[in-house]
Amino acid sequence: MVSRYEIFSTAVSSMYHDIQKIERVEMAKYGMKGPQAQCLLAMSRYPQGITAARLCELCERDKAAISRTLAELEQSGMVRREERNGSRYRASLMLTEQGRAAAATVSRTAQLAVEQAGAGLDDEKREVFYQALALISENLHNICKHGIQLEHTEG
Repeated sequence: MVSRYEIFSTAVSSMYHDIQKIERVEMAKYGMKGPQAQCLLAMSRYPQGITAARLCELCERDKAAISRTLAELEQSGMVRREERNGSRYRASLMLTEQGRAAAATVSRTAQLAVEQAGAGLDDEKREVFYQALALISENLHNICKHGIQLEHTEG
């Protein structure tokens, strides 16, 4: 018998790989890499600018990965940096016009992918799914932070 863990972990892993592939395909249109999609989308929510530290939090990526991604985005003309008090790390990062256009395209494609992935779900089932997904994500974060509790809980 296949356990719930196997079903869950396989499904999540498969979805993650599919998401990465969609990101790679969309970003290839701009001569860029898939991981940059998430940064573009996050930055598009902050037209006044965002710091690299905040971007790390939003994208849940480490400082080195975000630094590499930002360097690539700057080099391609999608991001500009406004240093504050000579500090590169606390600089305000903003999308250029080209970056905003790329983020808008990625956003539209992501929205279509999510709509197509949810085909067959009515609004009620979709709402329940996202509530369950958020709860599972929160619970997994707590397990990572505090460890697995040895007492068995139902669910």
